[in-house]
Parts: sequence; structure tokens; C-alpha cells
Amino acid sequence: MSDPITSADIQLIQRIIPHRYPFLLVDKVIDIEGTTSATGIKNVTMNEPHFQGHFPGTPIMPGVTIIEAMAQTSAVMVGATMGLMDKNMLIYFMGIDGCKFRRKVVPGDVLEMKVETTRGKPGGKVWKFKGVATVDGELAAEAEFTAMMDMQS
Repeated sequence: MSDPITSADIQLIQRIIPHRYPFLLVDKVIDIEGTTSATGIKNVTMNEPHFQGHFPGTPIMPGVTIIEAMAQTSAVMVGATMGLMDKNMLIYFMGIDGCKFRRKVVPGDVLEMKVETTRGKPGGKVWKFKGVATVDGELAAEAEFTAMMDMQS
């Protein structure tokens, strides 16, 4: 049996989730603890397309993309642990609860997203997660979200 996967670089991330530029919102995932918890890292840069319009002269990462980045982190955690590389997995939001934004996220920030599973098990389709996003240890956003993981044939 091979060693458990504890981190995922961008190449492995792209083998697990279908997202691509401009909607791939996590650069690496570290501290993967099975399907229990993980930490996603997103290097926020001015090159991202949403900064052209959100907002001109005052670029701020949209809150919805922060929540999406936490969801992508969760999908990578589950996919890496369950060996779902190259399996054509699609992930759909089913719900977002208790979402709060506490700090602006701007180009130059490193967004750190700690996610943990609150419901779900290997083989199950519906999972629930809690995520907290920080920049330099300062709370930027938090949410609970439910997702369905659908294996394509």
C-alpha cells in the first residue's frame, strides 16, 4: 500500500478537479489529513481577470471566489485521499451557510484556507465542510458548504 497523500501541487490538483484558468482558484493543498482536513493556498495576483472589474483602481477578490477556493480545496482533499486522479469528477455546490466576510483580499495576499469535513464518507456523494480563509493570520472569510461529488463515466 502506498503512503497517504499529504499535499497536492498544481499538477496533481488538475488531475483531481476539472477547474482550469480562469476558475482554478487554489495553487496547492497542504496538510491533507485523509478526508478530515486540509489547507489550501492561493497566491492572489493582479493578473486574475476578475480584478479588471472588481474594482478598477481598487482590486478586491470577490467573496464568492474565496468561498469557491475553499470548496476546491475540499474537493482536492477528498479526491487525493480517495485516489480520484484522472477520474472525471465534477463537484456541485448544494448549499452555503453561515458565510461571513471579515477582511478584503487583494493582489499580493496569500490566502490560506483551512477546511474540515463535517459530514461525508468515502463512497458518499454528498459532503459538508467548514472553511476558514485567512491572510497573514487575519480572518478573511468563513462558511459552511455542502457539495455533491459526481463521478462522470
